[in-house]
Amino acid sequence: MVQRRFPSARDLAPLMQFKKPELNAARRRLDAALTIEDLRRIARRRTPKAAFDYTDGAAEAEISLARARQAFEDVEFQPAILRDVSAVDTSLEVLGGVSSLPFGIAPTGFTRMMQTEGEQAGATAAAAAGIPFSLSTMGTASIEDVRAANPAGRNWFQLYMWKDRDRSMALVERAAKAGFDTLLVTVDVPVAGARLRDRRNGMTIPPALTLKTVADALPRPWWWFDFLTTEPLAFASLDRWSGTVAELLDTMFDPTVTYDDLAWIKGQWPGKLVVKGIQTLHDARKAVDLGVDGVVLSNHGGRQLDRAPIPFHLLPAVARDLGNDTTIILDTGIMSGADIVAALACGADFTLIGRAYLYGLMAGGRPGVDRAITILREQVERTMRLLGVTSIGELTPDHVTQLIRLVPRPSAS
Repeated sequence: MVQRRFPSARDLAPLMQFKKPELNAARRRLDAALTIEDLRRIARRRTPKAAFDYTDGAAEAEISLARARQAFEDVEFQPAILRDVSAVDTSLEVLGGVSSLPFGIAPTGFTRMMQTEGEQAGATAAAAAGIPFSLSTMGTASIEDVRAANPAGRNWFQLYMWKDRDRSMALVERAAKAGFDTLLVTVDVPVAGARLRDRRNGMTIPPALTLKTVADALPRPWWWFDFLTTEPLAFASLDRWSGTVAELLDTMFDPTVTYDDLAWIKGQWPGKLVVKGIQTLHDARKAVDLGVDGVVLSNHGGRQLDRAPIPFHLLPAVARDLGNDTTIILDTGIMSGADIVAALACGADFTLIGRAYLYGLMAGGRPGVDRAITILREQVERTMRLLGVTSIGELTPDHVTQLIRLVPRPSAS
C-alpha cells in the first residue's frame, strides 16, 4: 500500500520555479513562436487580408505551392549514430563569399505593404545573421537604401527584364555601383501568373480604402497606423503606380526575352550572375553552357505556372549532371530548417527563403525577421546533429530518402 505524507516546503521549492513574466507583448508573442507556421498564424492575425494573401497565396488553384511543400514533408532522413556532434558548423561559401547559414533572404516585391519596415528589416536582420539579402526589382526600398542598411554584408539584386531594356540596365548599373555582388535574373515571368486571391481581394498598390478593406482593418489598427503615418508605399526602383498588381506586372514583363538577352546581361554585369526560375534539367544545362555562375531551381513560389515542376524533385538530377559546374540554389516550399538540410543533402549548394522571412516580418517587423532566422538556424543545427553530421559538407544524398507520391506515368512517345 502506498504511504502518503504532506510535502514539506523544502520538497516543493524545486518544483515552484516561476518564470519571470515578459511584459513586452510583441516580444512575448514572438518568443512563443516555435516554428515558421507559428509566425504565419501570427502574421495572419496582424495583417489585412489583401496584404497577407498576396504573401501567402500562389497561382490559380495553388497546386504548385502545395506540392512543393508536400515534397519536403515526404522526406525520410537516414541518421548516423554515435558521432561527436557537440560542435556544428553551419557556414559555407556561396558565389564567392561566406554565409554563416545555408540560406539567404529571397527577393520579394511589395515588401513594405506587408509591414512598414519592409526591406530595411530584412537587410539589417540578414546583416546581423551574416547571410545574403536579395532586393527585388519590385522592392519598396531603393538599391542605395539597402546598401546603407547592410553596408558590410552581402547584397544581391534580382532583375526582371522589362520591355524597356534601358530602364532594366539602369537598375543593373545602380546595383553594381552600390556594391551588390550577385545579380539574380528571374526568367519565369513572361507574363504574370493568375493569382486569384489578389484578384478576389482587389489588391491594388497602394491598398485601396474600400468598405471591405476598412472592415478588414478594424481589428488591425496597428497595421493601418503604420501604413498611414510612414512614407507612402512606392517602388523605390520604379515610378509610382496606381492600379492592380497584375496590371503593373503585365506592363513590365517582357514575353520576348530569350537566352540572347541573358548573354547580353551577362556581358554587362561585373559580379556573379545567377538565373532564377529554372524548372527543367534541359534549361539548367543551357544556362550553365552560357557561362552563368549559378542557377536557382524555383517555380516562383508557385506564383506563376500552376502544376509546375517541384524544385526539390528536380534537384537530384541537376546536382548529378551539373553539380560540379555551377552553384545550385533551391527556392520554393521551404518552411523549416529540416527542409533546408534535406535540400543540401540532395545536392543544393544554398537555399533561399521567401515566405518564411515574410511571415516573420508581418508577425513583428525586424524582431520578427530575427525570430524567423533564429527558428531556422536552430532547426538546421538540431537536424544536423540528429543526422550525425557537423558541417554542411558532410551532408550527402545517403542522408535523405524522397518518398515520392506523384510518380510520372511513362510518356506515350
